[in-house]
Formats: sequence, C-alpha cells, structure tokens
Amino acid sequence: MITKEEIMEIVENYDQDNLSIATVCSHSSLQIFYGARQEGFRTIGICVKEPPRFYDAFPLAKPDEFIVVGSYKEIPDILAELRAKNAIVIPHGSFVEYMGGEAFAELAIPTFGNREVLEWESDREMEREWLEGAGIEMPRVVKPQEIDGPVMVKYHGAKGGRGFFIAKNYEEFQEHIDPNEKFTIQEFIVGTRYYLHFFYSPLREEGYKLSTGILEMLSMDRRVESNADEIFRLGSPKELEEAEIIPTYVVTGNVPLVARESLLPKIFNLGERVVEQSLELFGGMIGPFCLETVVTDKLEIKVFEISARIVAGTNIYLAGSPYSDLVEPNLSTGKRIAQEIKLASSMGQLDKILS
Repeated sequence: MITKEEIMEIVENYDQDNLSIATVCSHSSLQIFYGARQEGFRTIGICVKEPPRFYDAFPLAKPDEFIVVGSYKEIPDILAELRAKNAIVIPHGSFVEYMGGEAFAELAIPTFGNREVLEWESDREMEREWLEGAGIEMPRVVKPQEIDGPVMVKYHGAKGGRGFFIAKNYEEFQEHIDPNEKFTIQEFIVGTRYYLHFFYSPLREEGYKLSTGILEMLSMDRRVESNADEIFRLGSPKELEEAEIIPTYVVTGNVPLVARESLLPKIFNLGERVVEQSLELFGGMIGPFCLETVVTDKLEIKVFEISARIVAGTNIYLAGSPYSDLVEPNLSTGKRIAQEIKLASSMGQLDKILS
C-alpha cells in the first residue's frame, strides 16, 4: 500500500486553491459530482470506454470533464493527468470492487479517507474482529457442517449481494456454494433491515463528540434485492421450491427509511463504538460509512456488515434526508464529503482526511 507520506508529498505540489474532485462514473457519482459543484470544486469523471450519455440528462451532476480509460486496470495510467489537475479521488463501492482492493490501495493519487480500512473491511474475518472488538452484536458465524437452520452465505468483497444465498442445511449449502470464492456463513436474523449512513469528521468540533472529532448520522435506507423482495407473490415457499424458483439478493435499488426515534441513542452508540475501535486499530476511518443492520421485534440492533465509504443507499437523499436536514438543509453525503475536503484545505489539515 502506498504510504501517507508519499501521498502528502503529492499534495504539497498541488495548487490547493484549485483542487478538483474525481471519481469513477458509477455507484454514487451523481451526488459526488453534484455535491462537489455545490461547494465550488471542479469535477472529473473517470469512465470506461466512453462517457455515459445519461449525464447529459442531469446537468447539475455532470462532471466538468471526463477522462476515458479502456478498463479499470488502466486507471493507474491516468494518475499523472489527475495529479496535474490537483485531483482528490473519492472512492465508492464500484470503484474499489471493479479495480480491485490491492490495486486501489497502491494508487499514487490523494484519496479521501483512510486506505488502511480496505484490509479490515474486505476480509470478513478481520471485519468481525473489528466490530466485535467494538462490542457490536453480530449474527453468529456458522461452520458448514453445523448448519441446522436458516443461514446467509456471503462472499467476500463488495459484490452488491451477487451470489449470496440462504441455506437451511449442509446439503443446500453444498448445492449452491462456489468453491472458488472465499465465503462467510452467518445465522439468518429475522427482522427489518436498516442501512445506517454515518459520517465521521476528525476536523469538526461541534456536534456528537467522540474522543477526536464528531459523528453525524445523515440518513437510512433499505435495499431492494432482485427477486427476493417480490418472489413470494408467485406462491408459498413450498410452491416456489417445487417450481425451482430460488431467491437472489442482487441489489437493484434503495428505498428510504426513518427509524422510530427511541432507537436513535442505540444507533449513535453503534456508530460511536465502531469509529472509536477504528481509531485504535488503524488510525480511524474518515468520512462516510454504513452499518448494515437488522432490527428485531425486541428492538435489538444486530450489525451484519460495514461499508467504510459512501454507499449507494445515500443516493435517495441528494436534496437531504429527514436526518441530514437537521444538520444542514439539503445536505447530501456527496456534499458533506466536499465540505470536509474544503474545511481541511482551509485549515491546512488535508493530511487528516487524505491517504
């Protein structure tokens, strides 16, 4: 992984009065570009093969310029061009997954956030060590031979739910598992899925204070997952099994959520613990992150995963959410990222938010 010292040497040669914000044209790029423009930054869209035409339909979120590459593997070839434009890269799930975590970690370009989180987030054993070390309650891990009830089988990395499946016994697990993929098996928790969108700022001092900086909770969503959310319109579980119709969990979209207000203390406590543990383990995760949770009928909140960057569920709230509007009207996560970069630059503390 490229060192922070190497990155800051690049930043020292930047014209910090003319910073630009760059990301790959996918995932949450519309709000990243829109938020950057609202804060006065020039924007750069990195795209594969050709600029996507749909940006023409959204002029407020269209990048000021595009840089075209033949594939994600060619992104290292454009770093000199990005550096010449004083670019700061914003990572998102598609960016990291398609390029590959190891290749992304080596990019010689200033990146918003702490790259050291990649290792902890992408490996599910390390992720569990992090979250359980923070005192977070998670679904129980199950060994294949010990499956005696519904479990969720997940592959490592940010795959948007692709390939995930539920098994009720060892035979079903063997039938569906891809032996070439690294996987984790968790007990299936019955409840409502809440995806909690936080933002950690090491710079601001007013707000929900942590040992260093503050924690913000900007929004919540629930994911719409391919046929899993509609499949039972076709019949009972037994009828579906007889018709060989199998639930799939590929994320196709997101819907907004608001939690009952009495849950907010628990929600903030979860975010606080995760950030404090990240500060202890690897110097902290900077900026947006998402805790993926299930809320049970006993109002217990169990965390089954963390995404340590902007997630696509925040796309619902380009003009603010019921929560972010109480921080600042019309505040999106994309805009909040741009604000943090702008604040760090004005304070001469870009080293606290870039890696």
